[in-house]
Amino acid sequence: MIVSGCQRNGFHTPRLCQTKVACLFGRLLRVMKWFCWMAVPVALAQTPEQPARSPIQQALEKQRAAAAIQREAVRKQADIAAQWRSPVISGRETPEADCGPMAEVELTPMIDAAAQTHSVQPKLLRAVMEQESAYRTCAVSAKGAQGLMQLMPDTSGKLGVEDPFDPKQNIEAGAKYLKELLDKYKGDLPRALGAYNAGPSTVDQAGQVPDIPETRDYVAAILKKLAASAPADPKPPPPVVPPK
Repeated sequence: MIVSGCQRNGFHTPRLCQTKVACLFGRLLRVMKWFCWMAVPVALAQTPEQPARSPIQQALEKQRAAAAIQREAVRKQADIAAQWRSPVISGRETPEADCGPMAEVELTPMIDAAAQTHSVQPKLLRAVMEQESAYRTCAVSAKGAQGLMQLMPDTSGKLGVEDPFDPKQNIEAGAKYLKELLDKYKGDLPRALGAYNAGPSTVDQAGQVPDIPETRDYVAAILKKLAASAPADPKPPPPVVPPK
């Protein structure tokens, strides 16, 4: 006669045997859970505490964090400026052009007419143009800025330019855009020039001429040209000597 395990343990029916086994298994699970819950606080209690930082260490960490934020802000400004346009003259990347400077006899009437139409000083328009393209009508930057005033395609489209390499259209649009920037920044010429070079969003973010070497050099170079073109102070008249 074959005797089952349950019968050997005193359980004479299979159903009663299964019930007892399940009960024992449930008790075993509860014991295991209890051990797990007891082990977690012990493990946490054994975790070593971090040593307290001195005020000097805390100050140094804050300085490092502030410096990192400032570097990131400057990097973002430079990225925005690079996406806005690519420079042409004044220590920046100078693309090859298949044309020379435009003849002064043709250029001057266009500059004067555009300056008068848009209420911009002719010498300002000329200084920007010289800095941008060195008076070359076919100049194209690596980022796609075109013509005498180095207008980006999006800007040309907004200003209604059909042919950015047409000198008259390009100068008219450049003068109009300069006037818009001067009005936007309430006559603040350095900020207007900074926006022409790096984009208005970059200047708005910085609240001033952005701390980008290329843009600062650009603004400084144009201001220097304007100062050099300013008429010298007239000599005072000789003193009047009363008759003897």
